[in-house]
Amino acid sequence: MLKKSDQIIKVLQQGGIILYPTEGVYGLGCDPFNETAVLRLLKIKRRDVKQGLILIAANWDQVKDLINLDLKKCKKITEKDSYPITWIFPATKKAPRWITGKFNSIAIRVTSHLVAKNICQGFGGPIVSTSANLSKSSPIKKLSQLDKKVINSIDYVFSGRVGTLGKPTQICEFKTGKIIRS
Repeated sequence: MLKKSDQIIKVLQQGGIILYPTEGVYGLGCDPFNETAVLRLLKIKRRDVKQGLILIAANWDQVKDLINLDLKKCKKITEKDSYPITWIFPATKKAPRWITGKFNSIAIRVTSHLVAKNICQGFGGPIVSTSANLSKSSPIKKLSQLDKKVINSIDYVFSGRVGTLGKPTQICEFKTGKIIRS
């Protein structure tokens, strides 16, 4: 019998959509390099591909090829921080257009949530991380809040504790320091 972690990795590798806890809300995820999976996730959320998506990773090494700058010179993002921040960076050509949307940038967070971090480690790379609510609806902090259409459309539910943040993470543009979402 497969362990829970093995099952979720297998679902991701096969192009499936997962539900999992993050620092502040439940997230939907998939393999960011699988266009079919990403477009299916966007359809579930009723979200336009032009908006772009956030990726989470277990560490900066998992995403360095997607970011068009030298992370070794970026102390403010590589230092340990107790408050998780999603950073928007200039994207390389390796960043899929269905992730960057209409922008030439990519949103990335090294997750501090143990479950999400373990998923990325087991998968061997970043995963898409978007809140599990339908577009323009409130983020999901408890499984009981999840829309039935969403739950019936995903391939794996990893029930666990959402972190103590209480809301989606802050989004900050790296170059300007502008806060996009607080």
